[in-house]
Amino acid sequence: MDKSDSSDIDSEIGGVVVELSAAIVALTAESPRALLVSLPGTLSPPGLPCGPFDPLRHRTLEEGLRTWVDEQTGLHMGYVEQLYTFGDRDRDRDPHRLADGPRQVSVGYLALVRQIAVKNPNEATWNDWYRYFPWEDWRHGPPSLLDSFIIPKLEAWCNAAASKASKRRRHERADLSFGQAGGSWDNERVLDRYELLFEAGLVAEAIAEGDGELSFSADSLARTGVLLTKDHRRILATAMGRLRGKIKYRPIIFELMPPTFTLFQLQRAVEALSGERLHKQNFRRLVAHEGLVEPTGRVSSKTGGRPAELFRYRHEVVHERRAPGVRFPLKVKKRAK
Repeated sequence: MDKSDSSDIDSEIGGVVVELSAAIVALTAESPRALLVSLPGTLSPPGLPCGPFDPLRHRTLEEGLRTWVDEQTGLHMGYVEQLYTFGDRDRDRDPHRLADGPRQVSVGYLALVRQIAVKNPNEATWNDWYRYFPWEDWRHGPPSLLDSFIIPKLEAWCNAAASKASKRRRHERADLSFGQAGGSWDNERVLDRYELLFEAGLVAEAIAEGDGELSFSADSLARTGVLLTKDHRRILATAMGRLRGKIKYRPIIFELMPPTFTLFQLQRAVEALSGERLHKQNFRRLVAHEGLVEPTGRVSSKTGGRPAELFRYRHEVVHERRAPGVRFPLKVKKRAK
């Protein structure tokens, strides 16, 4: 947890408002879910729980974040870490606030919880994060969306560059982000891929902000995920990439697991977050080698087959190993076409 945010800055300084935003992630039935809220009485798209930092009310940024999340959802967060500060100009495109309102800067956070009912179910709901990044789920192979829409449209955008140098740079970014030209798909580059699609006008936010260079219908862009308010999909992409990377060297996956679980449930949880299918036997050998779990001496009969042994997280592992995490023994090595 980041404790470095004890700040006495105002929520508005020199025409800047500091907003605190939380990408709250849970796992349910092999589905990674993000908690989103809707503003009652408005037509704004849903977004992450958020609110302004109030220096008279909040002792630290994180305290302010927890206060807003509790008020909007009734959720008491456990694990929290600061992600990034998002300060792009006009991140809030509401014309009423843009007219003479201050510029907004958002401090984004990642929070991990076990999914529970929220206080205002009509305003706060849990949503599968692949609704917002459908190209990121490779558990059943490369998503058809890549070859049928994203890659051809990106190719057209690259070729439409104004100069040869710009065209080359665009192709290099596309190849690196999407594993083209013989490259491998890197599941941590979630933000790189989203920002490239935004710049190419291939996500709904690009239409909302008028920044995309190519023009596509709203129906076409619905294929690339659901619109979120402001730049909240960018914040969620940052959280997704951070979590995918961090579970490889820190045991934070267990913040999302029940107290006891089978090895199959643990594997499915890692697969859900990583978006990749893992090799079963290699995964179990890796977990055993890392010393991440220990048997409880009990079994689960809720497996649909033979009873499976139940395990629990070994807290001692953080003192025994420098980087105790779950690396990814992939079932197959994948490349985008």
